Amino acid sequence: MSHSVELIVNGYVRLNDRAALEKLLAHRRELLRQLSSVTGIDPRQTVAQVSQEIAIIEAGLATIAPE
Repeated sequence: MSHSVELIVNGYVRLNDRAALEKLLAHRRELLRQLSSVTGIDPRQTVAQVSQEIAIIEAGLATIAPE
């Protein structure tokens, strides 16, 4: 999935769509928060994946000038 997120982030960066990237980042952070409260399964692999996606999104945001 991270490759897909990279492609999405690259598209938003090319469009200079900071709002879309911020919304995507907020969604992934909320997902990470929810995963921390999961019981009954081991979410470590998913947490690692979401954390990697957050890093990709943050890197994309860093390339766009703040509004």
